[in-house]
Amino acid sequence: MPKNIWAHIALLSVALIYGANFIIAKCVMPNPIQPTSFIALRVMGATVLFWITLRLSSGGASKIVVPKREDWWRFLLCAIAGVATNQLLFFNGLALTSPVNASIIMTSNPILVMVMSALLLRQRITWIKVIGVALGAAGAITLLWLSNQDVSRASSLKGDVFILLNSISYAFYLVMVKPLMQKYRPLDIVAWTFLIAIALVFPFGGMGLKAVDWVSLDSWQWFCVGFVIVCTTFLTYLFNILAIHRLSPTIASSYIYLQPVFAGVFALLLASVSDRDYTRDFSMMKIVCAAFIVLGVYLVSRPEQTVHRSAD
Repeated sequence: MPKNIWAHIALLSVALIYGANFIIAKCVMPNPIQPTSFIALRVMGATVLFWITLRLSSGGASKIVVPKREDWWRFLLCAIAGVATNQLLFFNGLALTSPVNASIIMTSNPILVMVMSALLLRQRITWIKVIGVALGAAGAITLLWLSNQDVSRASSLKGDVFILLNSISYAFYLVMVKPLMQKYRPLDIVAWTFLIAIALVFPFGGMGLKAVDWVSLDSWQWFCVGFVIVCTTFLTYLFNILAIHRLSPTIASSYIYLQPVFAGVFALLLASVSDRDYTRDFSMMKIVCAAFIVLGVYLVSRPEQTVHRSAD
């Protein structure tokens, strides 16, 4: 069995959960819950779960690790980019555009991670990777153009731009969190990051939770809320950070290209059991855009070949 098999299983689980989330979260936004309020609920709920898990795994509050003074700025940046900005942009974008568009745009994340790694971690960029970035950019830009031309209102240019900015923010988080892995356990990192994020998201959406008519939510809507808090937030962030502890940010983010596949499967399943049909958002041009992005991701993520020269 490969040494890092559990890291790859964790990333596959994340892709599956996110693929379902594109459909499930859309079912309760913007009604009955506004996106920004949903983010506040999501962060607060997940933070409670992280700290319960942290306390149980640490054997008591006295054994919980407090970040060192010189690392607080990095924790703050991770909270801003990886939780607050990332989630606010994603949920507000998903509320405006189609799940299909959102899942395709998110596949650009490995390319963005590579660019961020080159800028912040001095990672070398080859010509093959440059071509991959160009292909991915062409696919994303074309998809944005299609949204601008969409007269059916199923997708939205504004929503797509929000999703793209969310992907950029999350790429920055994946790169910034990597150095913390050398000093802290993954659970310590994500628990403190989310605790900081509460102060960042609550002013935007906390008060809006009072306006939600919680009594009127049906069983499916309660399931959607629980899924987003437990699976889409608690489990995915935990699995992601455990995987990054073992793998590089670029490899970890490469699993994101599975999300449109899973999102498509869940869209078909939902259409077969309810009146919510997101399958009409599929088109040949969107499939071509997705193919360009996936090909770009492949070129960016493929391992570099080293040339071994024999001694003369």
